[in-house]
Amino acid sequence: MRSPLILACAGSLLLAACSREPAAPAEVAAPDAAPAAEHAFKPEIDADDLRTLVTTLASDEFEGRAPGSAGEEKTVEYIKAQYERIGLKPGGDNDSYFQTVPMVETSADESTVLRLDSNGATRELKFGPDMVIGTRTGQAEVSVKDSELVFVGYGVNAPEQDWNDYAGLDVNGKTVVILVNDPGFHANDESLFDGNRMTYYGRWTYKFEEAARQGAAAALIIHDDEGASYGWDVVKNSWSGPQFDLRAEDDPEPRVPAQGWISGDVARQLFADSGLELQEMYASANRRGFKAVPLKAKVSFDLRSTVAQKSSQNVIGYLPGTEAPDETVIYLAHWDHLGKHEGHDPDAGTDMLYNGAVDNATGVAGIIEIAEKFAAAPPRRSVVFLAVTLEESGLLGSKYYVAQPSFPLEKTVGVINLDAMSVGGRARDVVVTGKGNSELEDILLGHAGGQQRTLVEEGNPAGGFYFRSDHFNFAKAGVPALYAKGGSDLVEGGSEAGKRVGEEYARRYHQPSDEVHEGWRFDGIAEDLELLHAVGQELAAGSTWPNWYEGNPFKAARDAQRAGQ
Repeated sequence: MRSPLILACAGSLLLAACSREPAAPAEVAAPDAAPAAEHAFKPEIDADDLRTLVTTLASDEFEGRAPGSAGEEKTVEYIKAQYERIGLKPGGDNDSYFQTVPMVETSADESTVLRLDSNGATRELKFGPDMVIGTRTGQAEVSVKDSELVFVGYGVNAPEQDWNDYAGLDVNGKTVVILVNDPGFHANDESLFDGNRMTYYGRWTYKFEEAARQGAAAALIIHDDEGASYGWDVVKNSWSGPQFDLRAEDDPEPRVPAQGWISGDVARQLFADSGLELQEMYASANRRGFKAVPLKAKVSFDLRSTVAQKSSQNVIGYLPGTEAPDETVIYLAHWDHLGKHEGHDPDAGTDMLYNGAVDNATGVAGIIEIAEKFAAAPPRRSVVFLAVTLEESGLLGSKYYVAQPSFPLEKTVGVINLDAMSVGGRARDVVVTGKGNSELEDILLGHAGGQQRTLVEEGNPAGGFYFRSDHFNFAKAGVPALYAKGGSDLVEGGSEAGKRVGEEYARRYHQPSDEVHEGWRFDGIAEDLELLHAVGQELAAGSTWPNWYEGNPFKAARDAQRAGQ
């Protein structure tokens, strides 16, 4: 993924979460071309149909499915053709299958340096090894001069937690320096926030939003492998090259003029120059009553970026309900991936084309297969199939849909997200990312029991993976959202086999090698789709309105949304 939000399952701790997604058990050459167009699809969910769909979407012909590219045009037209074949009605703009998502492409000048003036000594931080920085303002030039640095701990303002790192502080014109993750995480204090489970306050996206609300001139997050759940190389690579975003006028969240990360080594030196020890500051920031600490340093930089206005497409089809067509159940998957990069080296056998087979041709294939099964017997409520763009750039396609929905959110019963499905075969368990959030899990539990499967939480709840896929934008808006898929206790080989295939996917994640391989098993995906279809079928055939569990931070939004309905 190109933007930092891609960091969901990457880096040194990847195996704790994304390794639960089985992948190819052996290196087998991938097909070079898309399968024949004359494939005869079956009306039921079928492993061969899934292989055909995934192999097509992940073929070189689709060029890695980058937004704004020729690969996008082929991808969205292919999804549209599948919707038409199945008989879905168009749910996009102007009675089409497409919802146009205006976007801004911003490429920061990577020769940018941050000049730190600490006690009269000046250091220059280089883009890449020392820091990364960018802007979401759409401005070609952002300059900051002699901005005072302030350490604001975790940068959290959470009234319901009785926690405010900005209490009594005016940061207008200043640059805030922030720790990643939640208060309590680095101190292993289970009494703070949700203990080891990351809340949205721990996400880098929230920290930049709060810095903007507080009026900061810039915000810099201190990187550490454990807190971020990924290494510095992931940060560096993700912030390099073009970054896509919504237009500021289409985004309800505030934006700080400049935002970025600094490495742990840079942070240690920065604090030392102010007579402080970074580890002591970690300890201080994990105590209630923490007070922000001004640093004896100022930062200056001139950030120049190339900015272009572009657009991409969400693809929306739906089956009208037979009795309550204004009430909807949404199946969701992102179609985009990383495209093709410079550096083709045919002699080395690498094409630098990021096919994105698991991530997320599997999810798109999944919603198509589920749509085909629903089409055979449409339920009383409408069922929407939403293939969104720009997930790899920060969940932007789904964010835009939530801001400009084709179907009212207050009439949306629930959302079921498919992202990076398991390709290692059938599993005895089902991973529920963010387990313990909503009553959708009660429905899932009943149908999983019918498959003699158990529900488990993700392997690394501290990684905050519930906030890192497209369902989260619906959750923020109040709509109950479920993100579940096959686990790692495989029917053939058990947990050891699941671990091996997970490690294999870890090596391929966001690499050109995420291609379809002959050793992949699609029977497990088919079983997972039957399960998720059953959940949606119960919702769409019924009249209930599942909610978030008591105490969930999204419940208030849903209650307000449904008030008077």
